Amino acid sequence: MSLTCFKGPLPDSAVSDMQNLRQFSGEQVAQLSTIIFGCLKEQKELEHFTSQLEDFAKSYRLGLGPLKSIARSILLILNGAQKKNLNAEQLQIDLAALGLDEEKTSYFVHQWNSNLPLLTRIAVERTLAINQLVDMEWKFGVTAANSETEKAGSIFLQLKIAIRRGNHAEPFYIELTLPQFYSFLHEMERAKSNLECLST
Repeated sequence: MSLTCFKGPLPDSAVSDMQNLRQFSGEQVAQLSTIIFGCLKEQKELEHFTSQLEDFAKSYRLGLGPLKSIARSILLILNGAQKKNLNAEQLQIDLAALGLDEEKTSYFVHQWNSNLPLLTRIAVERTLAINQLVDMEWKFGVTAANSETEKAGSIFLQLKIAIRRGNHAEPFYIELTLPQFYSFLHEMERAKSNLECLST
């Protein structure tokens, strides 16, 4: 089965899990959607998420293994929807294609609408934390002499950028001409304004 939120066909286990989810009552789906979106918002609280699933399974006399599998499949679908930047209507279409009725789909769509700005901000923060800029040094210079006479007197910029990779900072060296520097500066200003827009 091919969905908007997932590149390629959805794994058979996920399709089977969604068939099992159809057996849940509306109340169970509403509660499960709250638990799952809580997990998406609190990325590091895996123990809390597992504990909530255990409590859910006990209160409704469900098997924990199948419940965890359903939760994993829903997380797979929601992460795919986030990566593809789907809106609520597109997510609703995908969930309906998986066989969820309108009531059960509405719980996920409501949570999606409520939490999408926060989930997007978390995704951006995670992306930026992967290659975190630690330090930057620069020097401007002028070419005094060169074997190519037209390059003499040209302005250049040398950058030393330190990027955190794991527990240590790794230096990168870049040399830019003046037009390249202005292009780089323009891109950095655009990135800054985009980040400021997302953080408000």
